[in-house]
Amino acid sequence: MTTVEAVPADPSSPIPATLTQLAHADPLRPADAPGLLAYLAAVHDPRRASGRRHPLVAILAMAAAAVLAGARSMTAIAEWAADAPQPVRAALGARRDAPDRWAVPAEATIRRTLARVDPTALAAVIGAWLADRDRPAQQHRRRAVAVDGKTLRGAKRGDGRQVHLLAAMDHATRAVLAQRHVDGAPGEVPGFAPLLADLDLAGVVVTADALQTHATAAEFLVTGKQAHYLFTVKANQPTLLDRCAQLAWQRVPVLDRTRDRAHGRVELRTLKAVTVHHFGLPHAAQVVQVTRKARELGTRRWRTVVVYAVTSLAHAQASPARLADLLRGHWSIENGLHWVRDVTFAEDHSQLRTGSGPQVMACLRNLAIGALSRAGPVNLAAALRHHARDPRRPLATLEIAFG
Repeated sequence: MTTVEAVPADPSSPIPATLTQLAHADPLRPADAPGLLAYLAAVHDPRRASGRRHPLVAILAMAAAAVLAGARSMTAIAEWAADAPQPVRAALGARRDAPDRWAVPAEATIRRTLARVDPTALAAVIGAWLADRDRPAQQHRRRAVAVDGKTLRGAKRGDGRQVHLLAAMDHATRAVLAQRHVDGAPGEVPGFAPLLADLDLAGVVVTADALQTHATAAEFLVTGKQAHYLFTVKANQPTLLDRCAQLAWQRVPVLDRTRDRAHGRVELRTLKAVTVHHFGLPHAAQVVQVTRKARELGTRRWRTVVVYAVTSLAHAQASPARLADLLRGHWSIENGLHWVRDVTFAEDHSQLRTGSGPQVMACLRNLAIGALSRAGPVNLAAALRHHARDPRRPLATLEIAFG
């Protein structure tokens, strides 16, 4: 039996202190945290020992620095490495050929090696490096992580199917904490738990679109990971969607309003929240209704969309304003990650198809976005040009000791 309290969430309720802690209780200070090269060294080298002339960590570090300088392809990575001064090569761990000379791998070596690297392991170490650098600044706020998938439209596997990646991204820093290949959009559902399995999510709010709105995902997060969820509800869950729509919204006041004007249009958003019990999704505590009205500048015609979401956060744990921020934070993964990889890095135009190369390049783009976004909003295209003008700048941003 479903019990519903048509009571709006209390906008002034305090958030319990225990839920404001980070996933790790004893964060490393930046001075104590290992450098990026130490994290990359944890990635298994898939090559035979007898055929290795260049260390894997050096190839990965060169690729990371090159992508941070705007490289969009394996050819561009090789060109950046070939142009790198000798001190930069040394700092990246290149093989020493002579007292003052360090060799860099040819394009074919870079291409073959990156095509064999485990992209899930690489994503994990990149996510760990970014998380360790951000952790001190996050001690006094509740983290939120968005889970969403993206198809690499130009990349295909050996069977001709497109590569589809599921990623977990920190709302505030845009750091991709984990990423794995799944079998298209339907594969996002069984890939949800494996993606998050190795992350410490205690007290974290995980946001996801309607694909993940299932009892198994809710139970996994709350019971298995001691986390919270905020899931969108759409037509793939018709019974749950109908329950959300049938609540007495006309008796619930608007608790949060926002107005945005950008990209040639005006958008108004209102949010209502209702406390629920035994609602049909494990641990559901509130149902949220967001009404979005948008019109193009210069016109008078408004388009209205109503969106519902369910969360395990009780009204004492998240104000309406916080719920609105979480929803906007999740929707921003399209602009903050997917759009940037498509437009700034031309990911969808890449024809890279060999082995795990497409996934590895996506990991390196995630690293560049996360590293450049740590200080807040940034013009990534301008930042890439800035790093391209001096080969020492990528090393400084990646915290790789130079000279």
